[in-house]
Amino acid sequence: MQAIILAAGMGRRLGELTKNNTKCMLPVNGVRLIDRLLGQLAQQQLRRVIVVVGYKGKELREYIGHRFDDQLKIEYAENTVYDKTNNIYSLALVKDRLQEDDTLLIESDLIFSDRLIPMIVDNPYPNLALVAKYESWMDGTMVTIDNDRNIVSFVPKRAFRYSDTDKYYKTVNIYKFSREFSIHKYVPFLDAYSQAMGNNEYYEQVLRVITLIDSVDMKALPIGSERWYEIDDVQDLDIAETIFAQGDEMLHRFNYRYGGHWRFPKMLDYCYLVNPYFPTPRMKDELRANFDKLLTEYPSGMMVMQLLAGKYFGIKRNYTVVGNGAAELIKSLMEYAEGKIGIVYPTFEEYPHRLHQENIVPFFPDNNDLRYTEDDLIDFFTDKHISTLLVINPDNPSGNFITKQGLLTLIDWSRRQGIRLIVDESFVDFSDDFEHNSLIHDSILEENPHLVVLKSISKSYGVPGLRLGVLASANQPLVDAVKRDVSIWNVNSFAEFYLQIFGKYETDYRQACHQFIVERQRFESLLRSIPYLRVIPSQANYFCIEVTDRFTAEELTKRLLADYEIMVKDCNSKNFLKGKNYVRVSVRNAADNDRLIAALKELGQ
Repeated sequence: MQAIILAAGMGRRLGELTKNNTKCMLPVNGVRLIDRLLGQLAQQQLRRVIVVVGYKGKELREYIGHRFDDQLKIEYAENTVYDKTNNIYSLALVKDRLQEDDTLLIESDLIFSDRLIPMIVDNPYPNLALVAKYESWMDGTMVTIDNDRNIVSFVPKRAFRYSDTDKYYKTVNIYKFSREFSIHKYVPFLDAYSQAMGNNEYYEQVLRVITLIDSVDMKALPIGSERWYEIDDVQDLDIAETIFAQGDEMLHRFNYRYGGHWRFPKMLDYCYLVNPYFPTPRMKDELRANFDKLLTEYPSGMMVMQLLAGKYFGIKRNYTVVGNGAAELIKSLMEYAEGKIGIVYPTFEEYPHRLHQENIVPFFPDNNDLRYTEDDLIDFFTDKHISTLLVINPDNPSGNFITKQGLLTLIDWSRRQGIRLIVDESFVDFSDDFEHNSLIHDSILEENPHLVVLKSISKSYGVPGLRLGVLASANQPLVDAVKRDVSIWNVNSFAEFYLQIFGKYETDYRQACHQFIVERQRFESLLRSIPYLRVIPSQANYFCIEVTDRFTAEELTKRLLADYEIMVKDCNSKNFLKGKNYVRVSVRNAADNDRLIAALKELGQ
């Protein structure tokens, strides 16, 4: 068997990164693609490797040099018109050699698991294409396959249909052709296709034609969960470096994104703090049905947003400000705050990050369960001369919860003390008896103008991509100041439409919250069965968990990510929890939660 590597392209979309070298010279986590590929091929018993070069071909040949001479016999072919042709021409240049042996055909802009080459080489079928089940990041040629994994059709870009994605597999661009197939099928069709269509085409188009007019003995070999990526631009490079990172670097690369994990569809994100049961499919269908209009129209300004938020929460519209996520409102509110500010730790760090450290008066729970009550806060802060007190309820990451009656006590105390009270109730709808726990009511706000309530609509409502949050207060100067601070169109049309239609789905929402509470109870019981974990009770959609044995919190986080593609939050980054071996784990649906439990049990063996 031999291998042919196509490496003639210019890689224009990589800009400066390919200004002086071809794409396969691109380093991924410090290792060039060509080095990684040749190292993988060197593990096989290959007769030779043929590299088709073009753009910066001289530099590539000089770089490879004789470093692999004791492992591989490397030959070269040159595409001198690489800027005017595509890979069909590069392959045609070596069609004679293609017919001399069974061949692995590989594109050089790939990075993939070491297991893929043995997977295709060792498979008994002579003509194979490695394929991966379609995911949203994939582009290029797709295939459909039958129950026997025969390739039924090749689907080029222009024939791609989003309605058919459940049937599609993406070609990984690693093929195995038998010598007989190359002689009797592929090369004759390659010649005819090139003569008819020219040289600015793709070699997979030849396979498409063959499948259209003849029953080709070409099977698909799905790669399952094996890692791979095709690098065409700088974002591809960033994702590839994240997927193939090791140890600390892998965790760092995922963490610095602060989201966007939908680009990694195989990963199970347990940092993701949203309701797994809302919105409902029907609500999503209504959003989809209005996609074209919402995409091409401007949203309304703040006046309409206040009207919609008032309707959403059943309060007067002038008591509200709608934000581009709660984060926008937190930034504005913290910049508006003056004097000393009481913060309960551990906490959601976005609040203290917006403050000068000298203005923070910290409260730390004096117990391992991170519990505190309204009386604890009153006793501690009464003589601290603070102007503002922040309470996140349920708290993040501890899940600590102060009852509504306890909050009313805290509200009354803070009013008498002349302290502004900020209550972030982003997770309150996950609490038991959630229908009666919110502070967003006209009567409460009007009786307590010193009270400011924030709520992220991302969390319990399950729509973080819409970026919605609301601030509610009867303090009109404060509301007006925050309104002036945000931009006129700070909320997009999709978010506005969501606010508009939510009323039709309120019953569904309440049912989703009840369903969530049942799953949280089940999940907590399963977590408690893991002997090296101590689970702290929670009224939120996450558990703060002490890792008591076998691992540190950091080690457990790394193992889950590297071995199982499960991401949990290492709380070492949280003030007051550093070095105490706590992780935070969200509550997802039952199937996901069972997958995490299975991984934790396996790690404990």
